[in-house]
Amino acid sequence: MSEPLTDPGPSTPDDADWTWVLTRPCADCGFDPAALGVADAPSLLRDAGQRYAAALGREDVRARPADGVWSTLEYTCHVRDVCDVMRGRLEQILDGGGELVTFGNWDQDATALERQYWRSDPQVVRRQVTTAFEAAATAYGRPSGPQWEWPALRSNGSQFTARTLTLYFLHDIRHHLWDIGDVNA
Repeated sequence: MSEPLTDPGPSTPDDADWTWVLTRPCADCGFDPAALGVADAPSLLRDAGQRYAAALGREDVRARPADGVWSTLEYTCHVRDVCDVMRGRLEQILDGGGELVTFGNWDQDATALERQYWRSDPQVVRRQVTTAFEAAATAYGRPSGPQWEWPALRSNGSQFTARTLTLYFLHDIRHHLWDIGDVNA
């Protein structure tokens, strides 16, 4: 019989505005928006999905590297949800037909607490993350031509297009691979 799970407490909230990654490389994970094209998104997402699924097999999948820092399991639950949110946002842009759309607010920290990421079953999350990345990859393979420039606003007023949303999403996925120690991030 396994030991009961103990709530590790909340992670340190991330209130940074990461939109700067659209204009310059990330010194932490090495993401460079100028080095990627949106056509790369489906293959990059599928590859990342496999890497997160593999990371769930680690013996220390539940271990937090420091107080307030998510475990590999928690980061993987987060990126699963990010895939769903970002897929939904791209679909909202495409459904808008070129008219400005506004994204609803998504509080990632509240979601982590509400869904109790730390309690998740890694085997269940492996299936979920694989499905979420595949659905996102399929969605990000849909836009073409002028659709990439269709506009959107985030609830905080940050401006996006389908193109910049894609790059922002790809950074988030890559950065969290770096967070979990994926040396190929």
